[in-house]
Amino acid sequence: MRIVCGGSSDVGRVRSNNEDSYRIVAPLNLFVLSDGMGGEAHGEVASALAVESVAGHCLEAQIDQTAPLFGEPAVGWSERTKRLVSAVHLANRNIYTSAEAHAEQQGMGATLSAVWVEGERMSVAHVGDSRVYLLRAGGLHQLTSDHSLVAEQVRRGMLTPAEAERSEMQSVLLRALGTQPDVEVDTDEHALIPRDVLLICSDGLTRMVTEPEIAGTLQAETDPQLAAEKLVALANENGGADNVTVIVVRVDAEAKGLFSWLRGSARKTGSNGDAGGGA
Repeated sequence: MRIVCGGSSDVGRVRSNNEDSYRIVAPLNLFVLSDGMGGEAHGEVASALAVESVAGHCLEAQIDQTAPLFGEPAVGWSERTKRLVSAVHLANRNIYTSAEAHAEQQGMGATLSAVWVEGERMSVAHVGDSRVYLLRAGGLHQLTSDHSLVAEQVRRGMLTPAEAERSEMQSVLLRALGTQPDVEVDTDEHALIPRDVLLICSDGLTRMVTEPEIAGTLQAETDPQLAAEKLVALANENGGADNVTVIVVRVDAEAKGLFSWLRGSARKTGSNGDAGGGA
């Protein structure tokens, strides 16, 4: 299968600085997104540490497969998923250590959602309330669970989804990178088929744009870079109350013969996000 991707990030219409970060490591088909928290520049520090830690750890493992694994062993998963989870644990440690060493950074943290595609399977690692979605056959499916207070209240039947959307407690996270020495990482693996579309996004998108609008945009715009840019623009049109960051990944069947040669294997990336190789 052939992977085509794009990404976009924007400060939004309310915030003065962008605390989101993302990286697209095209040679590895690795996609990492983080939403920082902590105010001033500290959220930016946390999210940048998160994405760089994950990208760097996974790139290192391609060179040295004996590189150490961090955190609790991800029992029962593939080697690639184990490495991705290890990278998230390393990111948590790096953010926590930095905050301990710099008084002005104390209290900073970050969400993280990462997808690593290999052949017809993908590994997912997740902490916080950024999300991973799969669009398949017209249906949009959320693959991650939010680690937020209102999401937990919905799961327990204490709030309806509509009440959660209006709650002033939406920003309260129950789990994030860097706030504790150790972190629990949600892990999953999924099979992929041609024409699947993956969306990785910060909550600046999902608070401003409904899931039907997201699905409609992904279906109408088949170019991943343009789709990412349109989703960011739509979030801003609807108020832009937060930073908004989007990665869109499209899975295509590998074309054969002359047509495949003409198309090449070009991948599109957002300006905030290329790492470890060209677009």
